[in-house]
Amino acid sequence: MPRKKKVAVEPEESVAFVSPAQSIPEVLPVIPLRDNQVVFPRNMLPLFVGRDKSIRALEQGRQVLLIAQRDCDVEEPEPGDLYTIGTVAEVMQIFRLPEGAVRIVIEGLARARVHAYVQDEPFLVAQVQLLDEPVDEGIELQALMRSVCRQYEEIVNLDRNVPPELLQGIKHIEDPAELSDQIAPNLPVKTETKQNLLETLSPRERLEKLTGILQHEAEILHIERDIRMRVDKEISDSQREFYLRERLKAIQQELGERDERTSEVEEFRQKIAAAGMPQEVSERALKEVDRLEKMPFATPEAVVVRTYLDWLVALPWAIKTEDRLDVAEAEQVLDEDHYGLVKVKERVLEFLAVRKLTSQMKGPILCFVGPPGVGKTSIGKSIARALGRKFVRVSLGGIRDEAEIRGHRRTYIGSMPGRIIQAVRQTGSRNPVFMLDEVDKVGADFRGDPTAALLEALDPEQNGAFSDHYLEVPFDLSDVMFITTANLLDPIHPALKDRMEVIHFPGYTEGEKLEIARQFLVPKQREQHGLTSDGLHIGDDALLRLIREYTREAGVRNLEREIAAICRKVARRVATGETGCVQVGADDVASYLGASKYRYGLAEERDEVAVAMGLAYTEFGGDVLPVEVNLMRGKGQLALTGQLGDVMKESAQAALSWLRARAPQLQISAEVFAETDIHVHVPAGAVPKDGPSAGITMATALASAFTNRAVRKDLAMTGEITLRGRVLPVGGVKEKILAAHRAGVRTVILPDENQKDLEEIPDNVRRDLRFCFVKQVEEVLAQALLPAAGEAA
Repeated sequence: MPRKKKVAVEPEESVAFVSPAQSIPEVLPVIPLRDNQVVFPRNMLPLFVGRDKSIRALEQGRQVLLIAQRDCDVEEPEPGDLYTIGTVAEVMQIFRLPEGAVRIVIEGLARARVHAYVQDEPFLVAQVQLLDEPVDEGIELQALMRSVCRQYEEIVNLDRNVPPELLQGIKHIEDPAELSDQIAPNLPVKTETKQNLLETLSPRERLEKLTGILQHEAEILHIERDIRMRVDKEISDSQREFYLRERLKAIQQELGERDERTSEVEEFRQKIAAAGMPQEVSERALKEVDRLEKMPFATPEAVVVRTYLDWLVALPWAIKTEDRLDVAEAEQVLDEDHYGLVKVKERVLEFLAVRKLTSQMKGPILCFVGPPGVGKTSIGKSIARALGRKFVRVSLGGIRDEAEIRGHRRTYIGSMPGRIIQAVRQTGSRNPVFMLDEVDKVGADFRGDPTAALLEALDPEQNGAFSDHYLEVPFDLSDVMFITTANLLDPIHPALKDRMEVIHFPGYTEGEKLEIARQFLVPKQREQHGLTSDGLHIGDDALLRLIREYTREAGVRNLEREIAAICRKVARRVATGETGCVQVGADDVASYLGASKYRYGLAEERDEVAVAMGLAYTEFGGDVLPVEVNLMRGKGQLALTGQLGDVMKESAQAALSWLRARAPQLQISAEVFAETDIHVHVPAGAVPKDGPSAGITMATALASAFTNRAVRKDLAMTGEITLRGRVLPVGGVKEKILAAHRAGVRTVILPDENQKDLEEIPDNVRRDLRFCFVKQVEEVLAQALLPAAGEAA
């Protein structure tokens, strides 16, 4: 509840109060004014409101009381800091500005005195009384109005800051009260003077006071005009001095002397000549040098031009590294740094082979797509080392401003080129290996879409003349080898995806992880922890247990963390002199890392009814996805839980519709569907899931529940279902099969059209698994469901 208190305000003079108008309430929110602002009736003007109290007051209604502060420096004014008379105003328009400020347009309605303040939190509220203005007429008053108009016309002619349009409107005003209220706000006088005019209720008295104020201001403006004329003469003298200095510069050149400005300009010209710029760029740079030469040394514009020229001459317009064209040596470098990744290495070696035969080939645009930890970013450095090129990496994750890619225009203070040009300058070469990391995590908002800015840079037909907003001249990126990385392909803009050659990074198999740990991870962590091969040996059985029971991932990041944890504990024992050599076997792993985090073996411990094991493909690789079904007495309603997306919900509905249509063949009573509520749940409930590939898994779980036949515990499946019972192909087959292999599954059911994807599966995984290819859901049930109790197998 707002804290209320009543503050009495003593009247300063005896005036007649009138009854509040019907449209103006007796209690109004108060907005204090500062910065020499006093609002008069009969005026419409804009105001900027920034204080929280004032903004909250605006939210209460369209009518507010505007009162000037006695001291403009008070940030949070109390009732005692405000004058007692203000103006009741109506808020005509409200504009929300950045950083919470508000711009309003108000119209002054009437003068009002604060009788008492009834609230000060969360904003000021006052009880007000409207003030009546006496009516006055006569020839003397008309003469006073004409005098005021002539004086104001003189001020308008003398003061450049007063708009001449105000004079045209004032000449046609016949009401003395309106005339005084229109002139008073536009006078360059202090707040106290304006407030005194506001508190003067008689129009005659206000005009008399205005006469004195206008006469005083006219005298000041005449003095200012005289001063301005003297300054103009002094400026003419400055121009004469500039002319003489230019003559002096010419004399210095004849004598062979050079000043600082001349030296800087000549240095820029020499750098431009040595930079190897294209003719168009060179002409633009020289034109900017000519501009700089004619500018005063320390002007802001000169600083902008100087910074621009520094960027132009620093770019590697003609500098490039020579490619290492020995294919065998490049292959050796790639194999030294990374195990596996055959497709990526083949693509790099093919590029080298073609480059060896012809120098006309443009830089390729590659896109590495795969789960985290499989080596997408690190292999970029190996590619640069194999090619003998420089390497630069720019992370695009979270970028939402197009100017981050293309740069800001030079009209903005502190502008600079975009990240691409900055990175090229950083490498000092026009043909580096340029990695754009996390391209699938680029965002877009009101500042533009960075993906659209990447279209030109990543198009081999366009990036030969890449245009940065800051440079405003084309830069050749055709020799740059661009590599982008992503965890998922779907979020990437279709036009950008079309410009790139996509190479998928699958998850590692158990054998590949073992080799990576043995050849790379263990030696690396030993070195980082100050250990030697004699001081620590981790056996293959221990590494295998780490892979199976302490990590479950497509990459090797968590595996490296677990190895690092063992190294830290061993390093502590060695540092304290407890031991000199440590052998870590499979039985020792638990003493270093604690109990196992995952259970290796079968995904399910026993054959169960109404539970089927599906396979999913996520940005972290493949994973097993159990689907559970519960049947309850009810009215035939279907409940779906587990944060399922729309596509996955539709798959469940399609599976149930197929099951109901095939109920007689499966010996299911048709009436049972109307009497049973069905609950389908997909753990884990906190992880969002979507996609059609769980269709046959849901159909199997539903069929198992209604027929009371258990599903085989060593079997997993993936495939989309149609209402006619057809099984359609799905994606991510390799990652799903690797996940099934990690989970201890022995049989995998796949759509018949996915047989071609088995070529990518490692031989050792194919030997451990049995694959069943199906075209109809009936074939899935025949493989997955065990006979009912009492039936022959």
